[in-house]
Amino acid sequence: MTNPDTEAAAPKAPSPLLGLPGAVAGEGPTASVAVHYGDPMREQRLLEEGLAVVDLSHRDVLTVTGPERLSWLHSLTTQHLLGLPPRESREALILTPKGKVEHSLHLVDDGETTWITTEPGAGPALADWLDKMRFMLRVEVADVTEQWAVLGEPHGAESAAGEPLAWRDPWPGLVGDTVAYGPEEGHPGADWHWREVLVQRANLLAATEDRPLAGLWALEALRIAAWRPQLGHETDHRTIVHEVDWLRTAVHLHKGCYRGQETVARVHNLGRPPRRLVFLHLDGSGHTLPAEGAEVYAADRAVGHVTSVGRHHVDGPIALAIIKRNTDPHADLLVDGISAAQTVIVAP
Repeated sequence: MTNPDTEAAAPKAPSPLLGLPGAVAGEGPTASVAVHYGDPMREQRLLEEGLAVVDLSHRDVLTVTGPERLSWLHSLTTQHLLGLPPRESREALILTPKGKVEHSLHLVDDGETTWITTEPGAGPALADWLDKMRFMLRVEVADVTEQWAVLGEPHGAESAAGEPLAWRDPWPGLVGDTVAYGPEEGHPGADWHWREVLVQRANLLAATEDRPLAGLWALEALRIAAWRPQLGHETDHRTIVHEVDWLRTAVHLHKGCYRGQETVARVHNLGRPPRRLVFLHLDGSGHTLPAEGAEVYAADRAVGHVTSVGRHHVDGPIALAIIKRNTDPHADLLVDGISAAQTVIVAP
């Protein structure tokens, strides 16, 4: 599903990497970057081998400065941030008062400034909300998207001193005092190694260092295969973190009060979420893929919708979907007339 905040955002200027041979631009929020460079399957293989780099300059970048920045962000988000060492990454969420997912923060501090990357077009709304929450605290929020950009690379190490600052994706490990709603052993995301490198936008082309380029289609297929949720895809206006197994990396269960905490605690302590994320292996005999948002059916009854879809270089057409919790985990599903075998992610 599309994030409404990104729909209204002004389009970014095309990335200089779109001028390279074979580059094909995306649409909507991804129009400023390449979805592929002529061979998405080869690009996937290069990513899996740790060789390629992905242009993520359509993402927004914020900074927070001031001596109280980490304690302040700790009080507002789902993640424990007190005493966060420089160059140690965290993933955090901002929830609505009713516990629905509103913003996703990829966060890393350099010792003086906290850097946040977020979804395309979501930066202005996030910066505005954070600015309203400053009160008398010694913090300053800035949207630096015009000056700074993001490159994605398939590496699982934190950035070291002397190299550009990067946010390392913790998925699918359990971060801090938290819990998994999906499997802890045998998780397909165990092979997912990813980080976002911050570069000055003016140096974006030079920062690729002549490495092979992969487009968003290649990255999306690998993300789906790793069951990795993303704001604006696996989320809609009703999403709570339990439904998409997002507690494991983004929610600390005993960090103190924050907006939406009551819903997180209540669902965790008293029950199961109303919906659940599933992985779909789609019948590959056809040549078309279902659209994001396409309804998922079980026995002629709509039970949910597709959130992300891609074509994997090994597994063929795959997708993530949100379905009703009580849907039979063994049921044959149908999406746009395409049969889909479900793999349970979040347990019913």
